[in-house]
Amino acid sequence: MELRRYGQILKRRWVFVIVPAVIVLILGLLTYRPPATAYNTGVRFIVGQIPAQSADRADEQRYYNWLTSEYIVNGLTDWIKGGEFAQAVSEQLVKQGYEIPAHEIQAGLVADNARSMLTVSLIHGDPDVLVQIMDAVITVLVAENAEALPQLGGDAAVLTQLDNPTVNPLPAGIRAQLELPVRLALAVIAGIGLALLVEYLDPTIRDRYEVQRTGLNILGEIPRK
Repeated sequence: MELRRYGQILKRRWVFVIVPAVIVLILGLLTYRPPATAYNTGVRFIVGQIPAQSADRADEQRYYNWLTSEYIVNGLTDWIKGGEFAQAVSEQLVKQGYEIPAHEIQAGLVADNARSMLTVSLIHGDPDVLVQIMDAVITVLVAENAEALPQLGGDAAVLTQLDNPTVNPLPAGIRAQLELPVRLALAVIAGIGLALLVEYLDPTIRDRYEVQRTGLNILGEIPRK
């Protein structure tokens, strides 16, 4: 079928193309709710270990301390991503007067590391609660890391906080911005399919193409005025 033929069908059946899109647009506008604002905050740490006091091997000890710090950061990152850390943060929040389940904390908690630097970021819908959660995260991270890393032999790793957490609003995601346009596009595609289906099921003969499709010979044609 020629493209011109499709154009003629869509022109004739335009109602079937437009109506689904109009319905989707009206329902989308009536049920639209602006996406909830989310907030994030983060903090960076330099992680290390107190060097042993050995004057004769100071340079060598300093090298091994730098090397060890990278392993410590990797271990702390894995700990933060686990459920036990989130549970410890939840228990710390109870002491601060906040009851937030561990799964809610873990859902918005992200940890990353680069050499001796540890980065912890957190996302939550309430900026005030976000501050409290981050405070609890820092407290647990500093106070309980020795228990999480038994290879330290009971000694706590030294975490130097590089910056103070700052709460920032997150922009709306691309999904929220494209949700209605994508629905409209799908409605238009469905409308085109519906128009073609109606045309296929319609037994009315309108032009020579439809006559030829039945296998009949055309003896003459009266042109439109």
